[in-house]
Amino acid sequence: MGADLFDLTGKAALVTGASKGLGRAMALGLAKAGCDLALCARDAGGLRETRAAAAALGIRAETFAMDVLRRESIGQAVDAVVASFGKIDVLVNNAGVNVRKTTLELSEEEWDRVLDTNLKGYFLVAQAVAPHMIRQKRGKVINVSSIFGAVGMNNQLAYACSKGGINQMTKVMAIEWAPHNVHVNAIGPTYFETPLVATLRNDPERFRFINERTPMGRWGQPEELEGTVIFLASKASDFITGQTIYVDGGWTIW
Repeated sequence: MGADLFDLTGKAALVTGASKGLGRAMALGLAKAGCDLALCARDAGGLRETRAAAAALGIRAETFAMDVLRRESIGQAVDAVVASFGKIDVLVNNAGVNVRKTTLELSEEEWDRVLDTNLKGYFLVAQAVAPHMIRQKRGKVINVSSIFGAVGMNNQLAYACSKGGINQMTKVMAIEWAPHNVHVNAIGPTYFETPLVATLRNDPERFRFINERTPMGRWGQPEELEGTVIFLASKASDFITGQTIYVDGGWTIW
């Protein structure tokens, strides 16, 4: 019992949406635990920045173009990762989008884009990766959900529906893949300080509401996701599957 429980040396993780934001933060957290990285996204420039930051930590990091809206792109990327690393020990399903509009303002096209990216994309990526994990008789799938998979919020219809779906997807995948020693869990973050939510942070009323609504009285820092993603990727969580862990400063306990 010790630090070796969380040691990911020799492991290889595929991280989607790794070019920025929480995807980058989680990828770098895994790197700090010794995990090699297959960084996937559409943003080649952002991926290069993440790779450079990971390489500075002394681990191997490679980039792969992946569009989670296209099954062919996913398949090609996963095949390339397996060819390069020889395996995939950890999948972090993170690529996602949001459209903040009321139910009556949200268009069908916007609904489709959010659900297709956040929910169907996770399904397609997991479906492509899981056979490799099943063959090697081990694997950790980490789906990135949100507090809005459990609580409601105005202007979040499509996003909340996608994240609630991710929580249920996690449970079903966990049941189906448990006999193969493949663990499937989810992380549900709250509002974290990243460039993607700069607009919200610059809105005094919204900023104050989020601080007051959070029992810990503040936003999360990206590095505060590192411990949870390392835990779920490591042997420390070997008897945990089908769960969603909320990293939310207490938001969901109200």
